Amino acid sequence: MAERATNTGAGELHALLAEFDDVDAVSGAARALRDAGYRRFEVYSPFPIHGIERSMGLSPTRLPWIALGAGLTGTSLALFFQWWTNAVDYPFKISGKPLFGIPANIPVTFEFTVLLASFGAFFGMLILNRLPEHHRPVFENPRFRRATDDGFFLAVEVDDPRFDPRATRALLEQHTRRPLEECRDSGQTRELPGSVRAALVSVAALGLLPLAGVVWARSQDSSRPPIHVVNDMDSQPRYRAQAANPVFSDGRAMRSDALGTQAFGELPRPGTITTGKQGDAWTESFPVPVTPAFLARGRERFAIYCTPCHGQSGYGDGLVALRAAELQEQNWVQPSSLHDPLVRARPVGQLFDTVVNGVRTMPAYGRQIPREDAWAVVAYVRALQRSQNAAQADVPPTERAKLGAQ
Repeated sequence: MAERATNTGAGELHALLAEFDDVDAVSGAARALRDAGYRRFEVYSPFPIHGIERSMGLSPTRLPWIALGAGLTGTSLALFFQWWTNAVDYPFKISGKPLFGIPANIPVTFEFTVLLASFGAFFGMLILNRLPEHHRPVFENPRFRRATDDGFFLAVEVDDPRFDPRATRALLEQHTRRPLEECRDSGQTRELPGSVRAALVSVAALGLLPLAGVVWARSQDSSRPPIHVVNDMDSQPRYRAQAANPVFSDGRAMRSDALGTQAFGELPRPGTITTGKQGDAWTESFPVPVTPAFLARGRERFAIYCTPCHGQSGYGDGLVALRAAELQEQNWVQPSSLHDPLVRARPVGQLFDTVVNGVRTMPAYGRQIPREDAWAVVAYVRALQRSQNAAQADVPPTERAKLGAQ
C-alpha cells in the first residue's frame, strides 16, 4: 500500500500523479487504466517506451495522412507552376523539345513535395499535440523533474469521464509503491507569456523585411549593380568556355582531349565511315545504306545541331545568325548557305569531315555526334540541297504526268 498522498498547489484538482520504478510498472498501470475505460491520462518517461501507445489504447495518429496530403499538395503545385510557366505563360521551343515533360520537372517537384510534407508533419504535430503549451500543473511537482532523468510517471486528469478521486486513487495504488501526488491548478496560464508572444511577433515581422525588400527591388528600375551578400553564389571563381586562362601555356580555358581519347562504346572503325575518304580522296558515295529512316534521323540531328546557324532550309538564316545580325556583332561570320554552288559541289566525304572536324569558324561536332549520325546529317543536307535546286528531270514520271494533266 502506498503512503498518504501529498498535495501540490492550492487550487482545483487537475490530476493524480503516480510515480513508478521501471518501464514494466508504468506500462502495467497504463494497461489497467485502458481496460478500466480511462482515456485522458499521460505517461511521462525519460526515453521512448516501445508499445506504450498500445498500452494506453491510443488510436493511430493522423499525422502520416497530414504529411501525405501536404506532400501531394506540393507535388501538384510544383507540376502546375512548371507546366504554367513553361507551356502556357512563356513557351520557349529548344531544338524541338516538348514544352513540358515530366522527367525534366522531377527535381523541382521532388524538392517541393519534401518541403511541404515536412512542413505538414512539423506543424501537424504541433496542432495535434496542442503545442506550444507554456505550463501544466504537473510541472510544479518537484519530483516530476525526474521525468527527464530516471523517473516514470503517469498522470490521470480530472477531465477523464471515468475519473473518480477514490476509485482512480485505488487503481493507481495497486500498481505503485510510491505515494500519489495531487496536482492542483495554481492559476498559472498555459498560454505563452506576453513578452514571448511579442518577441515571436517581432521576429516574424523582421523576417518579412527581406521579402518586402525583394518585392520593392523587383518593382524598381536601377542602374546600380545588385548587392551580393555571398558573392561566389553569383560570380563563382571559374573560367568560362572559350575564355582566356593564363594557367596553361596556350592561354586557353578549354582543353582538348588527350591524344587517343575515345567515347565509351565508340571505338574508331577504319575505313570510309570514319574518315570520309577512299584512299586519299573524298568519297563521292555514302558508306552506309540511305533509307527513309536514315534520312529522318539526319533531319532530326540537323534540326538540333545545324538549324541554329544555318536555318531550317539551310540558307544561313538561323536564329543565332539573325540575332548576331540584329546586334551587329563585329566578329560574327555569316554561316555559309548550304545551297551555294561551291558547297553543293563538295563530295559527301568532305561534308562529313566538315561536320565531324569543323571548318573555319564552324565548330567540330565529332564529340557530340556519332559517325553514323554525321552521315545521316550529310544525307539530309544532300536531300535539302536537291529540294531547293531540283530540275524537271528529278520529278518522277508519274508526278510529271499529274502536273501535265492539271
